[in-house]
Amino acid sequence: MTVHQEVVSVRDFAGHLRELVALLDPGRGWYGVFRRRDPVGMDACLDGAELPPWDVMEALFADLAEARGSAYAEQASARAARLHADCALSLDRRPGGRARLVERLGLMLREQEYAAERLRAARGSGDGDGAALAWARDDHARASARCAELRSRLAAVSRTPDRFGTATAAPARPADPEPEPQPAPTATPPARKRKATGARFAGLEAEDGGADRAPVLPAAPAASPRGARFGGAPAAPGTEQPAASPDPAALRTAQAVVGALLRLRAEGRSGEAHAVLCEAAALPGHRLPLLAVELHRAGLGADWATLLWEVASLPPDGLAAAVDALAAAGRTEDCGQLLRQGVARPAAEIAEAATALDRAGRGSLAQTLLGAFVRVRSPQEAARVASIDPPRLVPQLLAAARTVSEARERGVEHALRVAGLG
Repeated sequence: MTVHQEVVSVRDFAGHLRELVALLDPGRGWYGVFRRRDPVGMDACLDGAELPPWDVMEALFADLAEARGSAYAEQASARAARLHADCALSLDRRPGGRARLVERLGLMLREQEYAAERLRAARGSGDGDGAALAWARDDHARASARCAELRSRLAAVSRTPDRFGTATAAPARPADPEPEPQPAPTATPPARKRKATGARFAGLEAEDGGADRAPVLPAAPAASPRGARFGGAPAAPGTEQPAASPDPAALRTAQAVVGALLRLRAEGRSGEAHAVLCEAAALPGHRLPLLAVELHRAGLGADWATLLWEVASLPPDGLAAAVDALAAAGRTEDCGQLLRQGVARPAAEIAEAATALDRAGRGSLAQTLLGAFVRVRSPQEAARVASIDPPRLVPQLLAAARTVSEARERGVEHALRVAGLG
């Protein structure tokens, strides 16, 4: 598919969107909210410069159902869904498309966390402001929906053959978040008959550098990777050699990744180099230790650090497999870094990852993950983790909290009792 065809495809969708909004009142409903809160973002979608997130389309179809009836809206939605999926895939297959998806997912995961903090604050404020709570719920629901959509788009791209000659494993799409109960009609967001997907349109940027306004994924962490050549420093003994003769296929893949990175870095094509790292992060977990050795041997320790950041964003089973493989290869510091980076996940994913590690015989690593979690997350969130599998996770969380402080242990104990788990 040529670039020209891809641009026309998005413009085709923009034409469809313009036909849709022509049927709506710009002063009412969700379309009115979007026009007031982010007119630039809405115009970018209408002009064909940006493909709108699907939750935005769902909100517009809710407006259409009010204006033309549910049957009309459902028929229009089905047509738009097919066109939207085709446009998204053509955009994501462009050079650098996957890297842009990863950047946006990183940005939206942070927004999801910020929205969750605002929601907790609104619930605990006790000021009776129903509108503030409604907007906080909507912000969190919208961020969660966009994270799920971006992960789904990454999975679709990953199902195509990668530059190493193999089809990368597509990360599983997480379950959609459970809908929050909506407040009374006195709240600011307009009432909807469909599942709530949020009211906030902010954050939707045009393709021309919109995501560059905030750093999303670092090129390398502040601390230098240990046991690797970084900036010409010698490697620590025993960390650059695999424990046994490497699998020939894994070695070829690792060397292909290194070769691609060296070429792209030399040509200054950092965006495409980042895409290579994203593809490599989706490789089977048992290939990562050898890839680490080859990257360090080539002086690409910073790229290994970035790759670990990407691995930390894999679904829980992928994260657990990567941690297990790195632990088996003796790369305990890499394991710790992965687990610490993974603590921003939702409670259910933390529980799933900890359980997977425990069942794989990596109980100490599961404890490391839970320890990092209770150190930076609230006791109430720890109780939500425990609720997934109380017999297994309650004692582990209490032990993890004990390693942090007595105060944190008491806080977790209290949260567990309140949740009926203590």
